[in-house]
Amino acid sequence: MECGNWGSLMEESGIGNQESGGVKLKVKAKAAQSVALLEVAKLQDVARTSSGDKEVDRVLGGGIVEGSLILLSGEPGVGKSTIVARIAADVASEKKPVLYISGEESVGQLAGRFSRITAGANHVRVLEPFPVETLAATIEKEAPGLAIIDSVQTLTSSELDATSGSPALVRYATSLLVEVAKRTNVPILLIGQVTKDGSVAGPKTLEHVVDVVLSLEGDPVHAYRLLRATKNRFGGTDEVGVFEMTEKGLTAVENPSARFLEERANVPGSVVTGALEGSRVFLVEVQALVEKTSFGNPVRRASGFDVSRLQMLCAILSKRAGLKLGEMDVYVNVIGGLTLKEPAADLAVCAAIMSAHKGTSAEPTVYFGEVGLGGEVRSVSRAPKRLEEAMRLGIEKAVVPAKTKPHPCIETQVVSRLSDL
Repeated sequence: MECGNWGSLMEESGIGNQESGGVKLKVKAKAAQSVALLEVAKLQDVARTSSGDKEVDRVLGGGIVEGSLILLSGEPGVGKSTIVARIAADVASEKKPVLYISGEESVGQLAGRFSRITAGANHVRVLEPFPVETLAATIEKEAPGLAIIDSVQTLTSSELDATSGSPALVRYATSLLVEVAKRTNVPILLIGQVTKDGSVAGPKTLEHVVDVVLSLEGDPVHAYRLLRATKNRFGGTDEVGVFEMTEKGLTAVENPSARFLEERANVPGSVVTGALEGSRVFLVEVQALVEKTSFGNPVRRASGFDVSRLQMLCAILSKRAGLKLGEMDVYVNVIGGLTLKEPAADLAVCAAIMSAHKGTSAEPTVYFGEVGLGGEVRSVSRAPKRLEEAMRLGIEKAVVPAKTKPHPCIETQVVSRLSDL
């Protein structure tokens, strides 16, 4: 028998009686009791454990929350296992046992890593790869101060017929670990790889399941790394930690601006900009080189800056500022391996290109401002904080957009168009 209509089949749940030739199901349930949000908020006192590193604690919002599941992601070779080993040694030094589950390295390799970066790890216990069900039972039995799994893509299962790293297995394993962390109050730190486009390998739901998502960024050929939180249920995501890769592992950089500028030379094509990373301002050096092209088409190359935006700025300089770049190769480099993504770096890049093209240099000056297609210089966020950081580093001059409030201790030149430079 056919009804002759599409979309006429409806599903209903519960227990009920038949009506009009069909079954109408009804559900009877007892109403729940709601509570006042402010009353619950007063009772919430999140217990935290220090990671032993001020920069890591800054990004986490004050430390590792008990019972939380933290995901640390990053490209291969960026230093994920190195910073995790440092955290494990620091937490263990407080006589809180740490359980390190290593699926990427053997026990011997892990012992060698700890011996290189720390004086000792007396309370660190190591567990070789087992099915995730066994790992969850071990975490519940030993109740360590911190459990580390390196990495989530190596986990296997005795219950689920799936290969390591598959979306189904990663989702299942993460859900199981979340349940264990909440039940035992043991914080668990997962290490995850990222794909070519920068997202965490595995299902996107992995990032929704965990409590905190940390990202370790940086060029492996440079010394500096940035640790930022892209998700944090226990704090903000506007803090950034700066680290330097040394022979002792990743060490915190307490004064990043001074470190980025310590080798700067006052030469044509070199300027300073105030870059905003999270809630922090870093002063970084932007270099430019302009040279007559040897090819049919001029070259545009950039390191630490978007090439497409560089091409646009070169076109704006040619059209609005009268800079003849049609037969010139332009190269831009951000010192230290950092990547400038915010439009506030536009003015510094343009100033560096103009300085390199004219062959002139000036006293240390900080530049920041967004450049529009009409050659206008637009205001940017947190300008006072950028000027404050420049003053702290001893820079006494600044070139800023016209609507920026001047700083009393810095000689400020306001510009509304690129032609004013």
